[in-house]
Formats: sequence, structure tokens, C-alpha cells
Amino acid sequence: MSLTILSGCAGKTNRPPIATVDYVDLPRFMGDWYVIGNIPTALEKQAYNAVERYELDQDGTIRTTFSFRAGGFDGKQKHYHPRGFVLDATSNAVWGMQFIWPIKADYRVVYLDEQYRYTAIGRDRRDYLWIMARTPDMPEDAYQAIVEHLTEQGYDRSLIRKVPQRW
Repeated sequence: MSLTILSGCAGKTNRPPIATVDYVDLPRFMGDWYVIGNIPTALEKQAYNAVERYELDQDGTIRTTFSFRAGGFDGKQKHYHPRGFVLDATSNAVWGMQFIWPIKADYRVVYLDEQYRYTAIGRDRRDYLWIMARTPDMPEDAYQAIVEHLTEQGYDRSLIRKVPQRW
């Protein structure tokens, strides 16, 4: 998902750090998350049926599988396998997502509902974003509430797009 392989992995922003959630229960967070909306990376601009899967390994890292169909619902299935590293063990909300060693891209849990149905992953630079749900659809009012929260965090609402999901 956060396919920022080299683009923007480092660098400073003039904005304050984006606020993360207070705490992520990692075992509860694991599993499938359907990408409902995003500010896509170059590789995701034509993604359909995008899904991010997290699996907690015994060493504390997070095995990640990001898959989608390229260009349409019948498009070629693509898979990426970055590894997540929890960087803030107090909250578990700040990760480094590694696609290429040794670079770990900024990955922050900036929204998570109490039932672990919906989440949003952002970056301090506010250049990429993923709104995800445990199911391939999300009530529009819940989606708009998350978009509003992200807008308050400094994201440009006009850049957020819905990811086509059809299962």
C-alpha cells in the first residue's frame, strides 16, 4: 500500500507531525483491510479491489501483503510484500514500512474506530493516504467523517479518491 519506495521517505515538512491514534492493539489490527479511499502512490492510481493484509510475526514485525487488480476488475492481479516495523511501542501507531532495505517509509495510524472496523493510514508529509475497512464497502457517513478528520489533520480533500471495490 504505502508504495513510497524512495519518493518522500525522508525530508522535513513545515507542518506539525500528524496526530496518530493513542493506541493500536496490534493483534486486533491484523487481518484484511479493504482500501476504500486513498491519495494513491504512482503504482496505485489504477488499482481496483485493493486489499492490505497484516500478519504479526513472532519477532514483532508485520508481514504485509498489498494486492489489487491493475486497471480494472479484470486486470492483472498485483502483489507487494513490504514489512512493517513498529517504531513507537507505546502507541503502536507509528510504523516504518520497508519495501527496499534499508529504507522505512513513514506509516502512521491516524484514525481507528473503537470496533476496529475502519482505519486511516497517513504520513507526516500528507502526500499519501489510505482509508480502509474490514469489508469492501463502508457507509458513506462513516467515510465522510473520516475524510473530515483527515482534512482537519491537513490533508487536501480534493486529492482523496475512492478505490473501486467489487467482490
